[in-house]
Amino acid sequence: MKWPEVTEEKHPWTSRIPDDLVSRSVRERHAGPYRSAVTPAIAHIEIELPSRTLALADEASTEIVRFDAELGTDVAPFAAILLRSESASSSRIENLTSSARAIALAELGNDNRQNAAEIVSNVHAMKAAIELSDRIDESAILAMHSALLIDHQPEIVGRWRDQQGWIGGNDYGPHQAAFVPPHQDRVPAAMADLIEFAQRDDIPVLVHAALIHAQFETVHPFPDGNGRTGRALIHAILRRRGLTRNVTIPVSAGLLTDTNGYFDALTAYRSGEPEVIVTLMAEATFTAITNGRLLVRDLKGARERWSEKIEARRDAVIWRIMDLLLRQPVVDTALVERELDVTPANAGRALLQLTSAGVTKEFSDKKRNRMWQAPEVLSALDEFAARAGRRG
Repeated sequence: MKWPEVTEEKHPWTSRIPDDLVSRSVRERHAGPYRSAVTPAIAHIEIELPSRTLALADEASTEIVRFDAELGTDVAPFAAILLRSESASSSRIENLTSSARAIALAELGNDNRQNAAEIVSNVHAMKAAIELSDRIDESAILAMHSALLIDHQPEIVGRWRDQQGWIGGNDYGPHQAAFVPPHQDRVPAAMADLIEFAQRDDIPVLVHAALIHAQFETVHPFPDGNGRTGRALIHAILRRRGLTRNVTIPVSAGLLTDTNGYFDALTAYRSGEPEVIVTLMAEATFTAITNGRLLVRDLKGARERWSEKIEARRDAVIWRIMDLLLRQPVVDTALVERELDVTPANAGRALLQLTSAGVTKEFSDKKRNRMWQAPEVLSALDEFAARAGRRG
């Protein structure tokens, strides 16, 4: 069976922006009814894809399992760092960018930069997606979205959208938008169908994740945060179906190398060509894992260099702080005390020793609330982000 195309239906339009606030030409361009998408039901559809697409997805799935297993013994620091990196890459697709240092500061609650704070919220959404992966239902998806936006747009969380949204065009109306998702009255049924589709276990895992993601982005069930929630949903599916067990594969870092291709693949999906998004997801997986391996290599190299600089008992707290710095490259004494259950004096002495050895650098001039950063870790994370943003 050929994958069904998205169809359209007409609706009357009245802008929420008063006419006297816009020009006549704008009003004229948005006069009359508009067309919104009608998503086909896919819950019980038979999946038919080209053999080359299925083979590529199978190869990518094998690579995911291999990478996940590689880090099985080192999961503690790298699971956190890969999760943060994936969250930052997913946010970057939405043009939310920030340095690794700013993100780390935002996690400590010591930075007021909006982009970094929103990226940290995306980390929370990714965590929620993985923690809730045993049940992909309405409450789980709403919880992922809430984790993303509860601190920034609390008024829109906890429910599907109740107004028409659109992508592209302008704020006055949907007539010139690049895509107009389903009318709000169709969203509950469309999401119920998608959730039923997500419960299936007869579809290859990466294919399943790609199709769920594309259908989610087509329904566009929220006023904001659809892209980031939809990419978090990918990881919920990978974890639920057992393809990942230890770490978050930075798929969004792979998608970042060709964002135009990503959006084109979603358009192709809506035209009845699902193999395009499946192929792109598989190719993004290869790119992401290569980038992830480079990041892990850089972090392990930094940890080895630190060990060569330090002379201390094997049970000394300084070794545990070095492990902490791999997943949290900006720390203060309160964080070290809380994470490692050590006294303020022991935390302070170890941080001073690490600074003397060149492992950390104190960057606050305050006598209180002093903070330290691990420059090598921050550099590795920024290099990961730079690789994710370029092709070739």
